[in-house]
Amino acid sequence: MEGSRQVRDFLMSRRARVTPEQAGLPAGGGRRRVSGLRREEVAVLAGVSTEYYAQIERGDIARASEEILEAIASALQLDDVERQHLIDLAYAARLRPRRPMASGRVPPNVQRMLDAMPDLPAMIQNARLDLLATNALGRALYADVYAHHRGPRVANMACYLFLQESSHEMFPDWNAVADDAVAMLQAASARTPRTKSLVELIGQLSTASVDFRAKWATRNVSAHRRGRKRIRHPEVGELALEYEALELPGTRGLQMVTFLPVPGSPAEDALRLLGSWTATRRARPDDSAQLDAGTTPGHA
Repeated sequence: MEGSRQVRDFLMSRRARVTPEQAGLPAGGGRRRVSGLRREEVAVLAGVSTEYYAQIERGDIARASEEILEAIASALQLDDVERQHLIDLAYAARLRPRRPMASGRVPPNVQRMLDAMPDLPAMIQNARLDLLATNALGRALYADVYAHHRGPRVANMACYLFLQESSHEMFPDWNAVADDAVAMLQAASARTPRTKSLVELIGQLSTASVDFRAKWATRNVSAHRRGRKRIRHPEVGELALEYEALELPGTRGLQMVTFLPVPGSPAEDALRLLGSWTATRRARPDDSAQLDAGTTPGHA
């Protein structure tokens, strides 16, 4: 079962990255057959029997109490996001109902909020990384994403990253951006493992992308709350932008992502120029397709 495999792969990958020295254990004599901690060493650190921990690592996590899960998380030196991921995997194994993934509907007041920030790129995404809504500057910043979007569904960042070669040009730090995207999907798959659209997305990417399969196998998880992202735009060049991702209350997991330039930086000037072009485009409907195609008025 997929759930058992998720538990096994996650715990084994976390166990492999902690050395006995980091855990405060003697390395022991002889050649070690595994990287990182052995199962029995994790069991000692967590205060459980080796057989019990082995059962959990094999996927039998449904009966584990939160105290046991916390002890294992401490033994494996998990961070807060990884701890929550382990708890989510246990909830999923118990078949407890979890809140469903947010739908594709964005409340009208949320769109108005986006539009009220004309000087900052802002967008709404769900846990599946669908871009559900954006303001004009956000759409202009992500022009290449929307230019390559096809099909009845909304644009999806994971599909763009792993199925469009131009994503490597748009994101100079593509590998880090792709790692973050996969880590967010990993966390989402533990929270809502039976969401059909999420399962279909992961299946599609696993079939079509070798890079996605390799990154999925690492079982890393991330909350992706804030950081810095470099974006190369065809008209205004490279922008180094800070981003913040805030969960919207009462929307079942929708996030608003905003991008902010450092005051006085070249990115601030570039974003102001992009905003000016975007305002011109909106004032001239006949030019509405140019920016999405990677050009701007007067820059064909």
